Amino acid sequence: MSDSAAPMLQRVRGAVSSPPEPANNRQAPMASDSLIRLRNVSRRYGEAAAGCTALDRVDLDIARGESVAIVGRSGSGKTTLVNLLAGLDRPDDGSVHMGEVELGTLSTAQLARWRGREVGIVFQFFQLLPSLTVHENILLAMDFAGVVPRAQRRARADALLERLDIAGEGARLPQ
Repeated sequence: MSDSAAPMLQRVRGAVSSPPEPANNRQAPMASDSLIRLRNVSRRYGEAAAGCTALDRVDLDIARGESVAIVGRSGSGKTTLVNLLAGLDRPDDGSVHMGEVELGTLSTAQLARWRGREVGIVFQFFQLLPSLTVHENILLAMDFAGVVPRAQRRARADALLERLDIAGEGARLPQ
């Protein structure tokens, strides 16, 4: 992938944002400040001769409390980067650290448990069950994760909907 096709990060602090910078930026915060660290990460799809390099030797640090947006044209590696950060995919080279956890050292089962406890994912096509309400879909995810005690799940779901400013939408079916 050419440099111009690489995903860009929009770093956001408060209401002010800086210009986009390439995802392979080398200006890293101190390691102790980093919640997310990618080191020399590459991800390729297909055979070497006919394949596609989605990410090429990416180094990235995102500090705890920092907000970023990943922007870029179609095919620039945005989804690949997000899938690596969520532990849904593994890099061909390099390492992905989320907090103190290096995702590449986890087995598939450990990765699934880590995702269930540490990562909230809203897929592009949502993956919601159409026969369940929004509230019921949230409760189902909590059942699978098994992290929130059963007696606290309804209140937690209500709090999450409130936090997203959609408290009135809990009884609706996904569309």
